[in-house]
Amino acid sequence: MSHDAEAMLHSGTEGRLSISSSMDSAQTLLLNQGFEPIKVISWQRAISLLFLGKVEVLEEYDRDVRSVTLVIKVPAVVRLLRAFRRHARPVKFSRVNIYARDNYKCQYCGRKASISDLTYDHVVPRSQGGMTEWTNIVTCCYLCNRKKGGRTPHEAGMKLLAAPTQPNWVPAVAIRISLRSVPDAWRDYLYWTGELDTSGPSTG
Repeated sequence: MSHDAEAMLHSGTEGRLSISSSMDSAQTLLLNQGFEPIKVISWQRAISLLFLGKVEVLEEYDRDVRSVTLVIKVPAVVRLLRAFRRHARPVKFSRVNIYARDNYKCQYCGRKASISDLTYDHVVPRSQGGMTEWTNIVTCCYLCNRKKGGRTPHEAGMKLLAAPTQPNWVPAVAIRISLRSVPDAWRDYLYWTGELDTSGPSTG
């Protein structure tokens, strides 16, 4: 590894690495080999991975990182050069992961909406013994939630789009970032989430 690379990797050493204060908190989108988003990392981590030969830079911010003898652009999007092995850990049971599993779509009417316009529903109500678990919780819009009330879908004359299941994986990036503050450099790589409409909640 070159002296300049060493200097960049040891960014904690005062005077070796500097960046505009407006980019101190800049983050980098990390993609797998198949160009799928898998994680949001700090720009410092992205530079470390770059000099270790583990990633390639696909997009850059219009800001420079400066060491004593080297100037490079701050990475906005990087892609892993080797396969990323996912840990075989169960997906955490949470509201946002339920929304991600269901593609942010009400499982009764099919309406797709932003997180602020969604809630969750017990398919079998708790009053009837329904459990709060993956196989009994679905994403629901507020209108359908009120319509169903404390009844089963059959009792309410409603039908589920799909039976709820426990997922093996959900898009991590889609549940961790605010779509209204996504950097422009990331947008072409987040198309697959179907959640880049910033004009407001879907009405279709």
